[in-house]
Amino acid sequence: MRAALLLLLIGCFWESAWAHALPRVTRVSFAPRADQSGYVIRIHTTAHVGAYQEPEWLDAHRLQFVLYYTEPAPDLQHDPPQGPVRAYTIEPRDGHLIFQFELDERVTVKAAAYRDRFSTDILVGLTVVQTDPTIAEGGRLPQPAQARTVALNKQPTASPRVADRWHLDTIVIDPGHGGKDPGAVANGVREKDVTLAVALKLGEYLERLLGVRVVYTRKDDRFVGLRERGRIANEAGGKLFISLHCNALPGNRRVHGAETYFLGLHKTEAARRVMERENSVVRLEEDPSQYDHFTEQELILMTLAQSAYLRKSEKLAMLVQEQFARRVGRVNRGVKQAGFYVLWSASMPAILVELGFLTNPKEAAFLKSKQGQAYMASAIFRAARTFKEHYEREPAFPAAR
Repeated sequence: MRAALLLLLIGCFWESAWAHALPRVTRVSFAPRADQSGYVIRIHTTAHVGAYQEPEWLDAHRLQFVLYYTEPAPDLQHDPPQGPVRAYTIEPRDGHLIFQFELDERVTVKAAAYRDRFSTDILVGLTVVQTDPTIAEGGRLPQPAQARTVALNKQPTASPRVADRWHLDTIVIDPGHGGKDPGAVANGVREKDVTLAVALKLGEYLERLLGVRVVYTRKDDRFVGLRERGRIANEAGGKLFISLHCNALPGNRRVHGAETYFLGLHKTEAARRVMERENSVVRLEEDPSQYDHFTEQELILMTLAQSAYLRKSEKLAMLVQEQFARRVGRVNRGVKQAGFYVLWSASMPAILVELGFLTNPKEAAFLKSKQGQAYMASAIFRAARTFKEHYEREPAFPAAR
């Protein structure tokens, strides 16, 4: 019954989408990144694109990117490729746009897509992680001699370098709230303080014991917008996004326990309340209207387009909850789904962890204590370690369908 209802909603959404003009791509341009660590491919669009598929490697040097229900403008401008991109093609297919980029064989890059904060454009960031020293004169990337046509129907081939690209080497930790946004406040404890303390401890464990690179969306008491947090994760080449929060239920001092969410439609009233409380942070941002297009219909589309990421997110959420219950003795409130804005913009497996209820005096005291914070961070670390072991057994995961 639930599957039939989902299909009906999807059908209604596509019918509505076709009844209106589809977004168009007017130009593809290239520019060096401001930090000199790679290049950005900008896909200029006339309107907001509902969903896209994350960049996937077809082989060691061919990258594919899909914009769903988008069409090329009649006067689409193809700028010459730059940096590691040697050639590229754009093919309309079944109402979608398929981009394929052929990369220089002497340059190894990581790729991530994200939305531009100030326009409807889509950006594909190419972070250069290795360059053949014989071509790195002056620290500049080689320029392509000419663009070439790439065969769009060529079958992907296995390559050891493809597998190497997808080690879980970067984890992004997002301490919820901060600065002018204290989050939940109860029993003398502020959510923003607990999340930052647990985040820093978790990052220490990940770097020291797992050897991964850790990126924080904030490392001190400052305000960071919800979409900005996802942008930080994407530009850092994150492979995993962990957002930390604390729960609250005013008027009820008894409810307690931890729960972990991944992106999707909420199924309970309680999940909806948590989602609305966390999403209400946008009222403190300069332009709350940038979230107007985050609708339930688009959420359905996104869950379809990024189903591989969501399956991994659910797996990590389950591991986190198991660790909370088994090793820290927390009440396991389960794994749930909801449309948290902070998870929308992170183009990778992503979870939101509610560490406990500050409105419960005992739980608030536990989360405020250094011991409690260390226990919670340790549990999440153990879950991430197990997840990493599973993740790296599946080198083709980013190209999963």
